[in-house]
Amino acid sequence: MDKFKALEPVRLYQQGSRTTNRLSTASTSPLIGRLPSSLHLLILQHLPIPDLPAYARSCRALSRLAASETLWKHHYDLLCIEKYEFGPVLDELESRARTAAGNVPPTLTVDVADDDFGDFASGNDPFNFGLSPSSSFPTAPDELGSFIGGSTATPQPSAPASPRALYIRAHKLLKSLTPALLTPPHQVLSSLFPASAAPALGLLHRSKTLHLLHRFLARLSPLRDASSLLTALRSTTDRFDAALLSAFDVADGRGDEDGMREAAAASWEIWDPHNVSFGVSAEWEMGRVWGEKREIFYVTSAHKPLDNFTEGGALNFEPMDTFMNFVLDALREHGSRAVRVFPPAAGVLIAFADRIALEVVSEYITPLLTHARSLANGALFLKATAACFREAWRMVDSILDVAGTKAEVSRTQAEDVVYRMFEPNMDEYLDEEIDSLKQSFELICRDWEKQMHTTIPASADPSPLLPSHQPTFVTSQSPALLKRTVLSNFTNLLLLPVSIVPRTVETVSGAAVHGLSMLDPRKWGATNATASEGYHKGNGAVLWEDTDAADNDADEYADKYDEKGTYVGKSSETPSSSLAPTSERRQTYDNLQLLLSLDITLEIIHAARESLKRVEIFVGYPGTYGLRVRETIEEVAGEMLGVLGERHVKGGFELAIAQMRTYQPPAAVPDSDKPAVTSTSVAPLVQFFELVHIGDMIQSIVHVYFDKELAPHVDVTDFLNTVVREKKRFENVLDDSVAKGLNAGIEVLMNQVDHIILTLTPPRVYYPPEDAPLLLGPSLGCTEAIKCLEEHLRLLKGNVNREVLEVFEGEVGVRLIGILQKHIKRQIISLNGGFQVIADLNAYHSFISTLKIPSLTSDFSHLKMLGHVYVVEDAKDLAQIVRDVTRYGGAYRPEDIYEFIQRRSDWKKIEKVVDKTMYNLNLREDCIVC
Repeated sequence: MDKFKALEPVRLYQQGSRTTNRLSTASTSPLIGRLPSSLHLLILQHLPIPDLPAYARSCRALSRLAASETLWKHHYDLLCIEKYEFGPVLDELESRARTAAGNVPPTLTVDVADDDFGDFASGNDPFNFGLSPSSSFPTAPDELGSFIGGSTATPQPSAPASPRALYIRAHKLLKSLTPALLTPPHQVLSSLFPASAAPALGLLHRSKTLHLLHRFLARLSPLRDASSLLTALRSTTDRFDAALLSAFDVADGRGDEDGMREAAAASWEIWDPHNVSFGVSAEWEMGRVWGEKREIFYVTSAHKPLDNFTEGGALNFEPMDTFMNFVLDALREHGSRAVRVFPPAAGVLIAFADRIALEVVSEYITPLLTHARSLANGALFLKATAACFREAWRMVDSILDVAGTKAEVSRTQAEDVVYRMFEPNMDEYLDEEIDSLKQSFELICRDWEKQMHTTIPASADPSPLLPSHQPTFVTSQSPALLKRTVLSNFTNLLLLPVSIVPRTVETVSGAAVHGLSMLDPRKWGATNATASEGYHKGNGAVLWEDTDAADNDADEYADKYDEKGTYVGKSSETPSSSLAPTSERRQTYDNLQLLLSLDITLEIIHAARESLKRVEIFVGYPGTYGLRVRETIEEVAGEMLGVLGERHVKGGFELAIAQMRTYQPPAAVPDSDKPAVTSTSVAPLVQFFELVHIGDMIQSIVHVYFDKELAPHVDVTDFLNTVVREKKRFENVLDDSVAKGLNAGIEVLMNQVDHIILTLTPPRVYYPPEDAPLLLGPSLGCTEAIKCLEEHLRLLKGNVNREVLEVFEGEVGVRLIGILQKHIKRQIISLNGGFQVIADLNAYHSFISTLKIPSLTSDFSHLKMLGHVYVVEDAKDLAQIVRDVTRYGGAYRPEDIYEFIQRRSDWKKIEKVVDKTMYNLNLREDCIVC
């Protein structure tokens, strides 16, 4: 049997092993029992000190963990010795203990009967935990055994103390104060700070002692009766704080800032919000009481909010300016003292400023805004609200100036003082801002539309009765230069400051009105402009010169427009009186250009800009109101763009198109010696081109305004943004209106061309007498028609983009071919007259070639070739030309050419030959009449 070896035991259940391995792998610390040591350490950190020995007796591993430096460092850190500078407190307590013990090094006496540390003090071997002395588990020399006995001596300065030694020192010294808390309440302070030591202890030192003792009892629970001791300590702290408040008041009455500072620092030490056991959730009492006693809260009755309204119901904020100076002087005076006296972390300056804002400034602003609202004047309420906020905002800079570098006050904290104070007014203001802006836009547009639809009696021309004497872009030598000048003036107008706080000495509105007058269309230049029209041209520059005229215009605008730029008219005239028909005024299409107005555009932008500038002062609002302010800015911009596009631009173009379609070419003026004379100018089309110029000018102004004023508040890269979409919509409305107008303009232009050709082409121009001399140039009708087209196409260049111009020119060419074909079919053309036809067609071809549109040039080349059928004498040759479809590039079928040759004067003579040659048809031989 000795040959056989015993088999090693086989582990039958591998699952448990794998589970244990996974747990060990997952854990970052070794296991004690079934739990990782880190979890046991966490439990020890939250256990009261007296319960630590019981937990440590469970096993030696836990006893070693209970003696670890990590645990005692955690307990020591809870006292925040370094953070709150409690070192001098412990040194003083230790010095007091040495003195009381006769300079004998103090030790921490552990009584077995005392449950402070439980069984940590039982027997010579505190870690035996009931085991016999012969146990095979010896006690490690570093396992908390030094917590008792002679090892409690103060560490030598030469060697760095361990966290456990530091905690033991603090525990021993602070525990020596706890018996004083059990004395009657009125004796606790004298017991904690005996008379022998009190004279040398300042108020701050006593506060720090109470603070440290409070953290010791509340955070660590070092004794079994810590709860009752903590209650007694709180009562003691309240008594001490009341004494500090009394001492502060006495020092404040004497103006003793040193005494105030000492008492405040001591009070804040025991009121420190970081001391969680105090449960601080309200304002610091000492700072609150000091602030309530300032006289500014009781002497503001001399300032009347309604003094900011003049007898005429206007605003004059000089009284509020005086009031705010009074408030700011008090804030500087008392705030400076608060900075010098109170601890920076107490935030007394901000709390004091908050109280001033809520109890003084807000009480002044509320009745002021209420009265402005009661006047049923939305504009007055808006101006008053913005002005009040701007005046109140002066507190921000004053707070920061007073705080300087001593107080812990950020700009955000200072701004929040005003924001919190003004919040109750924001909802009503933001709603009224949009409503008032919509009403202002409605009044501006309604007044303009009323002027547009003012007509003379029904029997007369229904064109608007507007003055038509102003210069235009069309006749200017350089429309582009003129546009740049107007845009430059508009940019300067945008840079004019907007007055938020109204005062009687300021006339900012006058400057804005003068800026509007400088952009009046009557200030723009034509070719024959003079200095009296407000500018002169020299060296290619456009200069504004006539200051007297500008001043007169400014006065005129000041009479007709209020401060917001809304038309109000003079008291001595009605809105339509200046437009009344007179015997000297003719109803023409020369005023079509006035259906769009830069004045109205600028009024709308001016109203939106005033609103925007008011809302901008609230743009820094945090939270919900900040979001509403940004939404309001976008709504202001969206309303402006919508009104400009739908009400003004679209409405003006629609009215212009409607009037342009009613145009009829004027009748020819016969002369006995000369052929009939007609004009090559299409009045409504010329004025429509001027209207396109003005539309382009409006778009440029809107673009400048968007870049200068709106872009800082809008994400221009977000195509879903309201303002970006409204701007795109405005541009689309303008483009669509121009396109529709150009379509109507083509009809008007080609009607005029047809009229010119018909009127200026005499009946015998293509059938001259046999003895008449042969003319080698184009006819008068042809020349004048081409001249008409050239003039109007030239006017269109520079007004629209290249793509639109090409479409317009292409449509003109297509319609011109139709007019010429119809014109030729109306004529009787002889052989000599055929040369005149060819001359005219060559002239039309040369004109079309200048447009550089290949398809049109090709079509007119084929039309020019068609003129040859009128100069061929032989009928058979003519028939061959008709049958040759390749001659005209497929543009004309033989049937089409057959219609043209029927206009020959000799058609009856050659008809049979042409028919027989073309169709091999002879009526006498091939046709039988039954």
